[in-house]
Amino acid sequence: MQRPRIALACALALLATLAGCTVPRSGPTASDILSGGEELGMHVVTVTPAIAETTRIDQRLGFGPEFTNAPVVSPDTIRAGDLVSVNVWENVDTGLLAGIGQRVTPLERIQVDQMGNIYVPYAGTLPAAGRTPSELRDEITASLQSQTPDPQVEVRRASGDGATVSVLGAVRAPGVYPIEAPTRRLSSMLAVAGGVAVVPDVAQVKLERGGKVGRIWLQDLYDTPRYDVALRGGDRIIVEEDRRSFTALGATQGQRRIPFDKRDMTALEAIATAGGLDGFSADPTGVFIFRDEPAEVARRVLGASDLAGPQRMAYIIDLTGPEGLFAAREFVVRDEDTVYITEAPIASWARMLTIATATAGLTRTVEVIAQ
Repeated sequence: MQRPRIALACALALLATLAGCTVPRSGPTASDILSGGEELGMHVVTVTPAIAETTRIDQRLGFGPEFTNAPVVSPDTIRAGDLVSVNVWENVDTGLLAGIGQRVTPLERIQVDQMGNIYVPYAGTLPAAGRTPSELRDEITASLQSQTPDPQVEVRRASGDGATVSVLGAVRAPGVYPIEAPTRRLSSMLAVAGGVAVVPDVAQVKLERGGKVGRIWLQDLYDTPRYDVALRGGDRIIVEEDRRSFTALGATQGQRRIPFDKRDMTALEAIATAGGLDGFSADPTGVFIFRDEPAEVARRVLGASDLAGPQRMAYIIDLTGPEGLFAAREFVVRDEDTVYITEAPIASWARMLTIATATAGLTRTVEVIAQ
């Protein structure tokens, strides 16, 4: 009689201990959020297709007029840092520049200084930057005309070191490339650099020029001709992967921070990317998107004109009905959103039942040992 009593006492003590414990869960339930929203200063809004449309913010990027209005530059235009070659023919036996018995004087690889000038003997210092070779030829000819009869001048741009563009980031061949006839626009320069090395749907192209910065989606470069802007010497082209992300929590297969894999990601796509709803514990009537909503958007959603500053919003989606599914397909998730899938109330009971079953098995084991 003593051993069964000891076994029963141990089992009762274990049950009492378990009764005082809180059953673990992944977070608050839908009813917890709905009842505590006002206390937390949070607006809870049921998502409908109309609400999804109201909260949509156009996230298009684009280049400003300082980029789109810039004309294409001639590849022959001379710039600071370029090298030019000059040949001068003189119609005299003893020329001003040529030696005895020579008619042509080659002046090879004259570098254009940072002020944009070059020096030619007897012609002096001449402005070269911003001119074409033919324009510089006329300038040199006019300067030599009074010193040697009928000089003939040839000017060639030897190399374009001063008209280069840096291509950086997620391209297959980053480097410094000259602006030449085939690479005067953004798309052709990216092609020369081997193209982008990330998924095009999440690729962004940043262009830096003279303290100005523009950014576009790579797809817009294909779709919008005006974004295929003309390049300038000193431009920096940087290809980056989209840095936006959202956090998935609760009764889902993957609780983690997830980067966007497309430009506009809907709530339904975000849930799928996170691994979907946990079939054993998720509550499909309680899918929440938490965010700090800009005041102008919150005013439209809530129909309140007296709101100031960002508003805490909890958008709830019910996936058990057609309207909720369509709303989830249209509601666009934004950077830093939290997608939280609540647990069904029955999930806690299931865990309690599992614990109770385990306890009963343990009690039986204790009784066997005590006999």
